[in-house]
Amino acid sequence: MSFEIIVPILVFSMTMLVIFWRPKGIHEAWPATIGAIIILLTGTVSGGNLLDIVNKIGGASLTILATIVMAVTLESFGFFHWCAARMVVLAKGSGYRLYWLIQLLCFLMTILFNNDGSILITTHILILLLRNLQLKPHQQIPYLLPGALIATASSAPIGVSNIVNLISLNIVHMTLYMHTLMIFVPAMLGLLFMSSLMYIVVKPRLTKHLPNSTSDMEHLFFTKNFHPLKGNLSTGTKRKRTRFMLRILLFVLSMRALLFVASYFAIPIEIVAIIGSLVLLLWRWYYLGATPADLLKKTPWQILVFAFSMYVIIYGLHNTGLTDLLVSICQPIVTQGLFHASLMMGGLIAVMSNLFNNHPALMIGTLTLTEMQLDPLTLKTIYLANIIGSDMGSLLLPIGTLASLIWMHILRQYKIRIKWKDYLRVSLIVVPLTTIFTLLCLFYWIELIFSK
Repeated sequence: MSFEIIVPILVFSMTMLVIFWRPKGIHEAWPATIGAIIILLTGTVSGGNLLDIVNKIGGASLTILATIVMAVTLESFGFFHWCAARMVVLAKGSGYRLYWLIQLLCFLMTILFNNDGSILITTHILILLLRNLQLKPHQQIPYLLPGALIATASSAPIGVSNIVNLISLNIVHMTLYMHTLMIFVPAMLGLLFMSSLMYIVVKPRLTKHLPNSTSDMEHLFFTKNFHPLKGNLSTGTKRKRTRFMLRILLFVLSMRALLFVASYFAIPIEIVAIIGSLVLLLWRWYYLGATPADLLKKTPWQILVFAFSMYVIIYGLHNTGLTDLLVSICQPIVTQGLFHASLMMGGLIAVMSNLFNNHPALMIGTLTLTEMQLDPLTLKTIYLANIIGSDMGSLLLPIGTLASLIWMHILRQYKIRIKWKDYLRVSLIVVPLTTIFTLLCLFYWIELIFSK
């Protein structure tokens, strides 16, 4: 094996090892960046390749960045604390009802923003909510774990909820509109199946009757964080705050819908995303008198650095012949028919995601597909099967996704200890069955809509 091949393999292996290990809580972006620099210094990725990478991930990065800015802006409005307070009321003292409300919240946060942003924001809010209900750490896990799993898996229905999905869409030349048309229904069926199965698994450990809340979360948050400014949220009634939050939610939903309209008319979706975030920032500035400067510190820029650096490393593996090897392995699978190919390729990406993390797994899988000279429908169908393997199948182990790693890190910060056996007790049952079910739904849905 030549030096040109050994270096990218070693760099990739060491990068993933450090990401999983996270010595002293180091952020995932650091080892990925160092690995990318080494790849560039060895010349495995050329300047022309680098321009191609920037072209492929530029639009996706801007879209995700704008989405994260919107999420952080809503957090500064107190939107998520308001949601948590509403959940306590709607639960009506039932721990079972609270489970479904948490599932709905985590799903919506991923659909409206993205999976990493959903994990970053909702995990903090949910821990605050569960502590406010006087639940002990071990009583919180049956709510937090299913919430994290559904938040990550919910990036499958629409490509804009996950940066690696959005990058891969560009590689296979698939519009956001077509992606949603082909996968939304089967992915939603898969998510319903997943939530229901998780409920059966964790129900014996859910708190049947919730204790009374120790304080009014909404009142405490708004009186603590808002000063007497124009449109003040701290002195208004709860009804006025509710009307304000619903207006914000309607705006975010409208901007989300416009992304698909833009995709249908071949307008770059990053333009719509950026305009939406700017409008929301100006709204915040006008209403609260707060300039956008503080959001620079709150925005998790490292996620974008991580995605870019990982793509450089994967491109290095691609240039040394990895995708050629995978093409020779996968070509016989693909030629056996779309049904067989969808199940096998989706399963393969799921296995790779749990071994190497879903970011590199999906990137490698997508690059491999583009080298196989497939017809457009077959390419798109197998790509979507890869998405299901990457977004759902990757959840078998807590190291399978960046969102899961972020979630585990947040729990450690709050001194909530979750063991691998606690995680596997749920994932070993739920994840394989959900992945297979969703892949089957995908195949039969595409057969239905394209057979006419």
